[in-house]
Amino acid sequence: MSDHEPFSKEEIDRYARHIVLPEIGGEGQQALKNARVLVIGAGGLGSPVLLYLAAAGVGTIGIADDDGVSLSNLQRQVIHDIGTVGEAKTESAARAIVQINPHVTCRRYHERLSRENIGGILSGYDLLLDGSDNFETRYMAADAAEAATVPLVTGAVGRFDGSLTVLKPYEKNADGKLNPRYRDLYPKAPPPGLIPSCAEAGVIGPVTGVIGTLMAMEAVKLITGAGEPLVGRLLLYDGLNARFDTISYARKI
Repeated sequence: MSDHEPFSKEEIDRYARHIVLPEIGGEGQQALKNARVLVIGAGGLGSPVLLYLAAAGVGTIGIADDDGVSLSNLQRQVIHDIGTVGEAKTESAARAIVQINPHVTCRRYHERLSRENIGGILSGYDLLLDGSDNFETRYMAADAAEAATVPLVTGAVGRFDGSLTVLKPYEKNADGKLNPRYRDLYPKAPPPGLIPSCAEAGVIGPVTGVIGTLMAMEAVKLITGAGEPLVGRLLLYDGLNARFDTISYARKI
């Protein structure tokens, strides 16, 4: 896609509320159209991420997920519906994206991500969003994004709370120091079984919408250059007490 490909009248009408924003404008909307974003997971976090990135006009969206849609997913994974139960989540999500915005090119990766294949899948994308539900994938995604010098937006949820941050460890901050890595925030994964899964502990559906939508907002900021992304800051959300907190963290090594 050409960086100077003009918008059609339909696209101008579609993105009118973005284009009138001074922080976005036509240039920012063009950046969204040219952006190539890979999303890990089409579940609770991936659902709002994918819906909002598609609606925002991100030109190419990759979806990596090896799971299928189950009835228990529908309480929070709002990109799917009762008619897609049993389908691959990548197929269900891609179809929903096209229904929202036919201008989006959707690439599907219905496979389990591993350290052997993630580099090849990430190649050609300029932003990674990780909505996975396990530490193994989160560390793997962080390592792959750092190696590829691709910004990473990573989020997590549990029961009634969630968190997210942005990682650009290959760049220096205003003080001339390298930005932190994922391991500066979480030095090592917790022992297996210590952190219960959503299936074991439960999760309230709307909390995935809150964190996933914030992840999409960080992605739009990174693509357009608007605002200040959550680099070196962990945003925490407590749903039961309707409270947001931010923790700053720095490079340790």
